[in-house]
Order: sequence, then C-alpha cells, then structure tokens
Amino acid sequence: MIIVMAPWATAEHKQNILDQVGKMGLEAHLLEDDRRTIVAVLGEERPMVELPFESWPGVERVLPVLQPFLLASREYRGENSLIKVGPVGEGKDQVVFGGPEVQVIAGPCAVEFEEITLKTAHLVKQAGCKLFRGGAFKPRTSPYSFQGLGAEGLAILRRVREETGLLIVTEVMDVHEVDLVATTADVLQIGTRNMTNFNLLKAMGGVKKPVLLKRGMSSTIKEFLMAAEYILSNGNPNVILCERGIRTFETYTRFNLDINAVPAIKHLSHLPIIVDPSHATGLWRLVEAVTLAGVAAGADGVMVEIHPDPQNALSDGSQALKPEKLPPLLERIKGIAGVLGRTLG
Repeated sequence: MIIVMAPWATAEHKQNILDQVGKMGLEAHLLEDDRRTIVAVLGEERPMVELPFESWPGVERVLPVLQPFLLASREYRGENSLIKVGPVGEGKDQVVFGGPEVQVIAGPCAVEFEEITLKTAHLVKQAGCKLFRGGAFKPRTSPYSFQGLGAEGLAILRRVREETGLLIVTEVMDVHEVDLVATTADVLQIGTRNMTNFNLLKAMGGVKKPVLLKRGMSSTIKEFLMAAEYILSNGNPNVILCERGIRTFETYTRFNLDINAVPAIKHLSHLPIIVDPSHATGLWRLVEAVTLAGVAAGADGVMVEIHPDPQNALSDGSQALKPEKLPPLLERIKGIAGVLGRTLG
C-alpha cells in the first residue's frame, strides 16, 4: 500500500502515519522529493483496511499496490531513479545511470595479470569509457576453470583506478566477501548465478554503493524485480538492473538477450537497466549488433567485454572484443542514442 501525503502535510502528520504503521507490525518507507512525499507500507495489507488512512490529517490519497515488488515499482516512484556512481567531490563528475546518458562499462571478463589488465584499462580509458569491469572472483560452471585471483585481483583493480581514474565494477559472490569487495568496487555486481542468493541480496542492502544486479539465466522479469526488492527493502536504493540473456532452446548463441525485458522493465520499474551482449551472445562477432539493439530498446547502458588477446584469455575469450573495435562501437552507440534524444556517457 502507498500513502500519498498532501503537499501541505507537516512533519507531525508524516510521523503519525509512520508510528501507526509500526504499531501494526508493518514496515514503512518514507520517500520525499521536491514534489511529493509518500509512505510505502510493506507487508500484509489486510490490517490496513480496518484503518482508513484516507481520513488522517495530511493524507491526500491511499493507493493499493498492484505489483509484489513495491519499492521497485512505478507505483512507488513514477520518475526514473538516477543512480550515481563514483566519489563525490575531488573534482570528479559522477557517472549517472537512468538519466539521458547511455553509459558503457568495458573490460575483461576476469582480472588476469596486472600487466594485461592495466593495458586493457588504458585502452578502455583512451576510447572514452568511464567504467571498467573485471572479475576478481569468478563463478564458473566448471570447477576446473579459472576462478579469478581473489584479493590479488582486487589489488590490481585498485591500481587500475589509481592510474586511469576509471570507476570499477566487479562481482561479489559471497556474503563474507562483501566488505572486502566494497573497499575496491565503485559498483558491486551480483551475477546471474547469485540472483536468488537471498542472503547475499540482503547483505547488499547494507552497502551504500550501487549494486549491479544481473538477471538469472532462467528467471522471469517478475523474479528479477523481486530480487531487486530484497536489496531495496534492506536499505540500499542504488540498484542498476542488467539483462544478460536467458536460456531458451537455441544453442547457437550462449544465451538469448531478452530485448523485451528492457521496455517491459522500463514500464514496470523506475530502476535503470543495462544490457550485457557479451554474455548473452557468447560470440564477439554478434556483440555490436546486439549492443545497438539494446540501446535502441531503451537500455540505460551496456556492458561489453574487451581483451587485447582474446585467444589466450583465461575466461570467455570467445565473446571479448579486441580494443580496436571499441571506439567505432562507441560511435555507433552515440548515433543510436542521438536518434532517441540521448547522449553517450
């Protein structure tokens, strides 16, 4: 249930509502901006029927919530959420997801050796990107595949940021690694295999940095947004969604990028959504076309894998673009974005 407060509602009026909801054993979230104040009530709505909040001082109207993902829904927040990435101050501009700019995250699938990671980062920087991706901890289907460098990989990513100024996006796999990864990452990524790791999602609620949540490979859009709800309801409003492909009967590509999910989520939710064409296709030669399709569908950004030596990459070399393909791809993204009245971040 959503309680919309009147423009003239006082602080006392708002607190009375919050106090009453608490007495009923329910949880309330207060959202205030320049235009309105609303109280989102989480939990069973049946007790609310017995107490007509419409008649309380300061209340404009009461709305039922039609979706189970209350905090992620357009009913809760009509305008797009703007998720800001990067430190405040120091003369640096924060990168914003959900606004008019289309952001590009680029880098290797996994952090390998310091020399090649730094080389890749400098090439990503030269191309004009502001965010660098690279996995220090890598969930792999096979236990015999490269699992990442762990803490050593995080140290390399810190070196990347020091040398290039790029913002770091890297994955966290376990509740016990959250604090460690948060010391390095500007954006903490939850991978497809952990979308339903509810303890990890709850832990993300306690992190005040943005979280990039990837859709589970066999998850519905509703399940995807419910996973985001875990993070939101535990205190972190800074969630960026990522459509990275779902499993179908098709075997030519690694997964199928669900283009439908982009406008569908834009309709259902205020959260920004990006696409990951590298993991979706699994084939570098398809990445550009699928990237542009995602941007045309309204995605707020893309995540693409870049590697200077894909043949010898320790993880997912078949889907990585060579660095020289990044600048022309950015120009094409800029062109598609311009048609939609947007700009390249």
